Amino acid sequence: MNLQDTLELHVKAAIKTLFQTELESVEFQATRKEFAGDITVVVFPMLRVVKGNPAVIGEQIGQYLQDNVDLVKGFNVVKGFLNVEISESYYLNFFKSIKDKTNYGFSELKDDKAIMVEYSSPNTNKPLHLGHVRNVLLGYSVSEILKASGKKVYKTQIINDRGIHICKSMLAWQRFGNSETPESTDLKGDKLVGNYYVKFDKAYKAEISELVSKGQSEEEAKKNAPILLEAQEMLRKWEAGDEEVVALWKKMNGWVYEGFEETYKNIGVDFDKYYYESETYLLGKEFIAEGLKTGVFEQDPDGSVWCDLTEDGLDRKIVLRSDGTAVYMTQDIGTAIQRIKDYPDVGGMVYTVGNEQDYHFKVLFLILKKLGFDWAKNLFHLSYGMVDLPSGKMKSREGTVVDADDLIQEMADTAEEISKELGKLEDYSEDEKKALYKMIGLGALKYYILKVDPKKRILFDPKESIDFQGNTGPFIQYTYARIQSILRKATSTSLSDQFHNDIKLHEKEKQLIKQLELFPEVIQNAASQHSPALIANFTYDLVKDFNSFYQNVSILGADIDEEKSFRVTLSQSVSQTIKNAFGVLGIEVPERM
Repeated sequence: MNLQDTLELHVKAAIKTLFQTELESVEFQATRKEFAGDITVVVFPMLRVVKGNPAVIGEQIGQYLQDNVDLVKGFNVVKGFLNVEISESYYLNFFKSIKDKTNYGFSELKDDKAIMVEYSSPNTNKPLHLGHVRNVLLGYSVSEILKASGKKVYKTQIINDRGIHICKSMLAWQRFGNSETPESTDLKGDKLVGNYYVKFDKAYKAEISELVSKGQSEEEAKKNAPILLEAQEMLRKWEAGDEEVVALWKKMNGWVYEGFEETYKNIGVDFDKYYYESETYLLGKEFIAEGLKTGVFEQDPDGSVWCDLTEDGLDRKIVLRSDGTAVYMTQDIGTAIQRIKDYPDVGGMVYTVGNEQDYHFKVLFLILKKLGFDWAKNLFHLSYGMVDLPSGKMKSREGTVVDADDLIQEMADTAEEISKELGKLEDYSEDEKKALYKMIGLGALKYYILKVDPKKRILFDPKESIDFQGNTGPFIQYTYARIQSILRKATSTSLSDQFHNDIKLHEKEKQLIKQLELFPEVIQNAASQHSPALIANFTYDLVKDFNSFYQNVSILGADIDEEKSFRVTLSQSVSQTIKNAFGVLGIEVPERM
């Protein structure tokens, strides 16, 4: 039980004893710096059940706590705010209880129902880009945070490996490719296939211009361009199982998957299970047929199948086209059902998908509820804002996206450039330097993206993200490395980590312990809100507190061995907590920097 929970019980007991009434909850806030105290009880909300002057009520509660509760050593009241001073023995006892825990902040598995988190879920017609990077980092981090909070988690993705987008790349490769392969071009497979998606778009635009010059409207030309009609025919052949089309589809998708794997490894994320739209859309079709019988869906005269959600405040949503081909909703229905078949212990799912799909997921979740699936009430859309660059919006088909692999390399290069300016790596080998530059670059990228609330749009500036000062990944990594340096020096002295309860805490030491105490609650809040930003910003606050402690208190130069021992042990706990927090964000920390 943390300090706030403990105090809440005692404040409720005070209200019952002093005023013979029950209080449902107690509101706390951090004590303002200009007042003495460690935590503040807000009296005003109590006036609903206790009548009187809030300052007088605060005095009465404060006196009760000081007289009856060992951990309270003093108090003061400012208007309706009761500032409570906590005894040093409380902080020391708490610190002793956590100092040897390498998994501090993490909970034991406490639920037999698992959560499945979907992220990445790319199309197989292009490499992963900056937009995917935010998706992948968010989904992976939320998975790790949920695990740390005590949940069983399966990480998954649905690969959009069918549809008109992949047919466009296939057709362009047939027309312009001269049998190129990743090996013959020395290109990653996903990049090669992405290049043909861009080539398709160029040819398509040229055909549109030609049709417009012959008198068609732009809308007509877009529909009648021969290359598009041929891609649509290729999709129909694929759905009909045409051997030649299916063989080409398998070959080009195989190239893409190899490329994706390399990028995932490079960025440091993994998955427990892959799903493929080409398989799950068939199951979706089966359940649409079932839903037609039970009245969940309705068929229009042209043969298309719809779900009418107007009574639920939404609109009619198509689930099968008139020619019988599937839409995204078809495969999403099939995928959700297949996942529960494969993992019966899954009680809920998190879909990491950009906010342009908000409406799609409202519809999907509602359709699954209407189909009678109990687990559909535990589906969550982790909706996030787009990532912009100072140069503007990215467009895949025009070839103006920022490729994920290129971005990772650029981050490492920028880290190298800045590290060389700082000149702190003289004793590193070239391989060690290269590994460190990548760790700093990736840490900068991940932290910059994850420190922002998922719902907010991000303007990503690579140079700004690698600053070694301020709320950045490298600043936190540097502090971690600084603590490791202190610990290496400390091992040469015969320090014992035993210290007594009568040790006098410096204000900066107490502040660090107070910040450490918040970590388990921050993990739980980040899990319930699906927000890595809470962990990132907690870690920044912890690092700021440590640096203030480092500048104001001598660690290895302490006069008394017991003080030295305590400060080294406190530094060790801070570094472990940084490592644990950054671990759930998917960020590595360096031993030296």
